[in-house]
Amino acid sequence: MRRLLAFTLGLVLLVTVGCANMTSKEQRALSGGAIGAAGGALLGAIVGGSPAIGAGVGGAVGAAAGALWEDITRTTSGGQKSKSK
Repeated sequence: MRRLLAFTLGLVLLVTVGCANMTSKEQRALSGGAIGAAGGALLGAIVGGSPAIGAGVGGAVGAAAGALWEDITRTTSGGQKSKSK
């Protein structure tokens, strides 16, 4: 139990410190990839396929969508620049 707690605390620390010097575009790509991987793994497990393949595909799609999010919102808002940095 102690090892699990130490591992979890270490992982949380690594994640929070690791994102400190990233641009907002890089942060969106990383969070989009993580959310996509989790959703893909879950969907792969639910439909009876491979959760690993679902995580890979979901992560790639999520990372691409996160990285391109500012361009997507600019296009749908009529060409005006998004306020996010």
